[in-house]
Amino acid sequence: QVQLVESGGGVAQPGGSLRLSCAASGTIFRIFYMAWYRQSPGKERELVASTTIGGSTNIVDSVKGRFAISRDNSKNTVSLQMNNLKPEDTAVYYCHAQIQEMATSTPYDYWGLGTQVTISS
Repeated sequence: QVQLVESGGGVAQPGGSLRLSCAASGTIFRIFYMAWYRQSPGKERELVASTTIGGSTNIVDSVKGRFAISRDNSKNTVSLQMNNLKPEDTAVYYCHAQIQEMATSTPYDYWGLGTQVTISS
């Protein structure tokens, strides 16, 4: 069974930095797409950043210049480096991936359980 596990969440001051990591494990053949989403209380879940197996990345405008996404295909991991954090970055951050399992021909969507990020002075 495929599983996504996030780590690296916690508390930081405004202007500080955190690095989130997501590790995919299980009977993985190939990961086509990995992304980070976040959800704040009272708001819908929103995309933060994504990356494809070909190496292309997408960062939403609200965090562009502060966040960076990176992927290690050999280790089945994706990270989100968050710099110059702001209070509005406070949210639960979720890892999302499209993964093809061994002995299958179609990729499916998977989600992690989320990690809390709190920005407060």
